[in-house]
Amino acid sequence: MTIALPRPAGTRQHGRPARNTGIDLVRAWCVVGVVTLHALMVGVTVTDAGPLFANASDGSWWITTLSWVLQVMPLFFVIGGFAGFTAYRRARQRGGSAAGFVASRIHRLLLPAVCTIGVVAIVLLALLASGVAGELVGIAGYRFGQPLWFLGVFLLCQVLLPIMVAAHERAPWAALALLVLGAVVVDAVRIATGADAVGILNLAVIWLALQQVGFFLADGRIAALTRRTRAVVGLVAAGALVLSFVLGIHSPDLIANINPPTTALLLVGVAHTMLVSLMSRRLTSWSENRFGAALRAFITPRAMTIYLWHMPVLLAMAGACAVFAIASGFALPAPSSPEWWITRPLWLATAFGLTALVAAALAGVEARTAPPATTSIRRLVSASALGVVAVALLLVVGASPATAALAVAMMLLALRLAGETPDHPRSAPWPMRSAGIDANRIRAIENANTTGNV
Repeated sequence: MTIALPRPAGTRQHGRPARNTGIDLVRAWCVVGVVTLHALMVGVTVTDAGPLFANASDGSWWITTLSWVLQVMPLFFVIGGFAGFTAYRRARQRGGSAAGFVASRIHRLLLPAVCTIGVVAIVLLALLASGVAGELVGIAGYRFGQPLWFLGVFLLCQVLLPIMVAAHERAPWAALALLVLGAVVVDAVRIATGADAVGILNLAVIWLALQQVGFFLADGRIAALTRRTRAVVGLVAAGALVLSFVLGIHSPDLIANINPPTTALLLVGVAHTMLVSLMSRRLTSWSENRFGAALRAFITPRAMTIYLWHMPVLLAMAGACAVFAIASGFALPAPSSPEWWITRPLWLATAFGLTALVAAALAGVEARTAPPATTSIRRLVSASALGVVAVALLLVVGASPATAALAVAMMLLALRLAGETPDHPRSAPWPMRSAGIDANRIRAIENANTTGNV
């Protein structure tokens, strides 16, 4: 007896799978949510000592409530798992290799990062050369580097995706259970010892677990559940989250649960995943109306560019406000004050508009076709490690002209290692040779891998 899982939404019975436009719309809204949250966190005032840049949400009354709406990172990784699973499956159906997939992901994520970090390094150097206080430049570099944790963790999850897909295909529930158990153990040790540094381990475990949930969404296992079951699972996850707040296990501020990541994020991800699954038809409908189609058409091919550039845009806006206030004597409203909230619609509109302009101008970097990939596992492991370490450098030390330049150099080396070089001539894996697929066909297959979206 065999059990046939239903085909995931957005697939055709024959031929190439269709894009799941509902999932694309969810990802687009996640990007909008991230930009909105970070824009509201930017606080700038001018004191007698000069400009003061701070996190406007620190100690605020509104961040906890807002975090329940805008904490979309768990869903982001679920969607990343969905997209990665479908892209990898499509590549395998065309005869592509795991190495080609990993190389394309390294290219897709690191190439736009090189562009952004390189420009930031030049700007920071120019600010120092123009006489801007080193402390202010350091704060700007620190604020720029903070959101880059996502790049490092997402890169790690994506390069491990073929391995995690293999585990999912062999023992889906066991693979997910082991990751969840690992996250629970890390959380328990952190809480028992009070050592927050232990929670750093969950930077890998929790986000990999959420990516694994995305595999269940992609292969139709979640859709195979009855609507009642999905609703119950989502409500239980939400109820467990609230109970964890009451018991003092997790902070009700979901943003606080991201540094270090806690198991609260797993519950958020499960609840959001069940909601997305229950609303799949409506999401598809929304994604096909004029606004939804325009939103996903703009954001989908530019998701990483938007993520990388929105913080430099926000920092530039904050700097411009400080310069204006100093030159004109105009008093900037204190963060969280009534006057500050009145100005937020204009602030958000400007942030969205400028970020969209930058993304439109630089989208070609992200869309650039990946070069032929190396088949050397050692080179791919080295490339992945270099990319993750480069991001970790900016997070731990902070972004300065020197650290940013070093990070760019490491990423460029990672891109070179992931690609084919004359010193490492390409040799097709044996299944491709036996099938008579020539080198040009192999390159076409692996370049097609880049069509999978972040």
